[in-house]
Amino acid sequence: MEKNAKTKTERKAAEATEFERLETLRAQREFEAFGAERERRPGTLTAYEVWWCQQYQWLKRKGYLLRPRYAPEWVPSWEGLRCHPFTCEDGNISRYSHIIDATRMSDGLYISLKVVNKLDHPHEVDIGQYFMMEHLVSNPKNHCVPLLDVLSVPNEDEKQILVMPLLLDFTKPRFDTVGEVVECLRQLFEGLLFMHTNHVVHRDCMSRNIMMDAKDLYHEPYHPVQPHMKRDFSGYVKHFTRTQRPPKYYLIDFGLSRRYDATEENPLEYPIFGGDKTVPEFQKNANVPMNPFPTDIYYLGNVIREQFLPTMEAVVERFDSIRQKLSTRKLRSRVISVEDGLLENMYYGTTHWRRRIGFIARRVSAIPRPSD
Repeated sequence: MEKNAKTKTERKAAEATEFERLETLRAQREFEAFGAERERRPGTLTAYEVWWCQQYQWLKRKGYLLRPRYAPEWVPSWEGLRCHPFTCEDGNISRYSHIIDATRMSDGLYISLKVVNKLDHPHEVDIGQYFMMEHLVSNPKNHCVPLLDVLSVPNEDEKQILVMPLLLDFTKPRFDTVGEVVECLRQLFEGLLFMHTNHVVHRDCMSRNIMMDAKDLYHEPYHPVQPHMKRDFSGYVKHFTRTQRPPKYYLIDFGLSRRYDATEENPLEYPIFGGDKTVPEFQKNANVPMNPFPTDIYYLGNVIREQFLPTMEAVVERFDSIRQKLSTRKLRSRVISVEDGLLENMYYGTTHWRRRIGFIARRVSAIPRPSD
C-alpha cells in the first residue's frame, strides 16, 4: 500500500514538472507569436486561447462545443480551493495555439479543430478534401486524417477551421508487443504509399504528424490534453493494449504537402524544412530544386529510427543481459558453418570436442578475453 502511494506521489510530481516545462515552452511560443510576454496566474487563459474563446458562440451555432474553459462566462473551478489548476479539468491548456478539442453536438463525437491560414498553407484544405473523395475515403489503405468539415472564420477571410476526429500521439499508450509495432509500421508504409500512388507528397511526415484513433483503446473517454486522465478528471483512465483493441494510424498535417498531375514523373521543389530538419541533401543544397517524394521516405525512416531503434547504451545493456543468461555449455558449443558438409562436420566436431575437454580441464573461460 505504501509503495503504491509513493508511486502515485512520484507520478504527480512528474506530472507537475512536465506541466511547468510545457508552461515555459508555451510562454516562449506566446512571446514569439504575440510579441509581448504577459504575466498571468497559473491556469488563466493564454493569448491564443482568448481567440478561441471569441469563437465559442459561433462554433456552437455551427454545432461544435468547446470545453467549459472556453465558455464566455467561465469561472475557474479551482477558485477558493487549495489545489493547483493543473489538477482540475478546466485548468489544462491546449498544447498548440492553432489546435483545440471540441465535441460535435449532433452525435457527441470528440473532435479536433485546427485553424489554418490560407496565405501560409494554400494547399492544406484542398489536399484534405481530395482524400475525402468517395473513391479514396472508402479505400482501407487511406490513412490520411479524415476532414469532417471546413469552416470559414467570420471577419477573417484568410482563416479556415478544419474539423477532424480527435486523435492521439501514436506512441501513447506505449506499445506492448513487437507485433503491435509491426502493425503500426505496416499501416504507416501503406498510408504513405497510398499518398504517393495518388501523386501527393507529404513533405513533413515526422513523428508529430503521425497519430492514431485511440477511442477504442480506452475503457472510457480520455482527456484531450492529459490522456492518462479521465475526461472529467475524476481519476486515471484505464486502457487496453493494441492487441486487444487494434487502432488505426493516420498521417496528419498537409500544410506543406503538394499534389501533382499524374503525367508529372519527376516533380521538382525547392527544399522546405518541416519538423525534421535533418534531411542530408537539404543541408548544402537549399537552393537546388529536387524531387520531394524520396524525402518522405527519409522522414518516415527517421521516425522508425528515433522511436523504435534502441540507443547504443540500450543495445549494450540488452546484450549483457542475454550474455549472462547463456549457459557454459551453450558458450562452449561449436559454431557450425552453413558451407560445411557431412565429412567436414564430423572432422571439425571431433577436433572441437578435443579442444573443449582440454579447456574444461584447464578451466579456461568459455568467453575468452585478451589480457590487460
